Amino acid sequence: MPIGADLVLHEESEPGRARNDGHALGRVIERAARRWETPLAVPLMDLRLEKIDLLALAGVPAAKAEIFHFEAPLDEDALTALCGEESVPGCAGSRARDEALDFVRAQTDLIPVGMAIGPFSLTTRLLADPITLAAMMGAGVTAEESDGVQLLNQCLRMAEAAVRRSVRSQIEHGARAIMICEPAACIAFISPRQLKAGSDLFERAVMEPNLRLKALMEEAGCDLIFHDCGELIGPMVEAFAQRLHPVVLSLGSSRKLWEDAQFVPRDVVLYGNLPTKSFYSDSAMPVAEVVRRTKELIQKMKACGHPHIVGSECDVLFVPEARDAIWKKVDAMVACAAAGSCCTKG
Repeated sequence: MPIGADLVLHEESEPGRARNDGHALGRVIERAARRWETPLAVPLMDLRLEKIDLLALAGVPAAKAEIFHFEAPLDEDALTALCGEESVPGCAGSRARDEALDFVRAQTDLIPVGMAIGPFSLTTRLLADPITLAAMMGAGVTAEESDGVQLLNQCLRMAEAAVRRSVRSQIEHGARAIMICEPAACIAFISPRQLKAGSDLFERAVMEPNLRLKALMEEAGCDLIFHDCGELIGPMVEAFAQRLHPVVLSLGSSRKLWEDAQFVPRDVVLYGNLPTKSFYSDSAMPVAEVVRRTKELIQKMKACGHPHIVGSECDVLFVPEARDAIWKKVDAMVACAAAGSCCTKG
């Protein structure tokens, strides 16, 4: 089962219109689930929406949201206005996402799955230089000592509030599980050397906000699917698996799932993790290599005996000039998985 709604969306005659039309988007998500014979109606992995909705509260238009970054600490009144718990009007993409959940809940027998960026990953998108500021916080620099660290702390608060608003809205529209995507919770932003030296950055910036998010979801009877395709170290995987304890843990192709299984409780399903980010390139990832890796993954996961869904390392994005190549590799992956370890080339 790939995360492939974007591929199916681009079979529409007007993908841009369907992306912002809840009923049409719901039909796309249903078609994707039917095509891959899964009960999970997994939506687009559009991780821009929470930032757009948050910045709208600050008066930043949607067209400028992607490139906007906060440059200096906010005063307390401005910060409070961005950290409210009350729902706010969403952008066109957020409204369509929620309406698509309504469609799946009312018109199909599928499980409506929501999608949101994680609090830390959203935080990194609110700052011009998040790596430097995270390194400073990881080294023990405080908000009193640095305006930059103060701003990082404020963005963490804003981001968590924005994600919580998004999650609540999706639950209200029928989501029975939500995929929280934290690709920035990785060694690119969090130094393993600092963690080994005793830094609490990973705990404060990643684990605590996501644990609060998990508690919110549990209270509403909504399951957590946790996705992190970033470069990770073992203790990060262990923390995600054992402390967040999602129903599904989705990891990138840099991880060997059969080795990570030792960290993961038996009731947490591992998902992934074929290198679908490279599917656009026949030189980097030919069909034969997709089949080989799929067979290896199936065999290794069967050997370790951990529950596993063969899937993509992240969402499989539509690339116009590589459409046929991508579909061929997705189909090969799915066919190989369906056949188990006895699949053959092609």
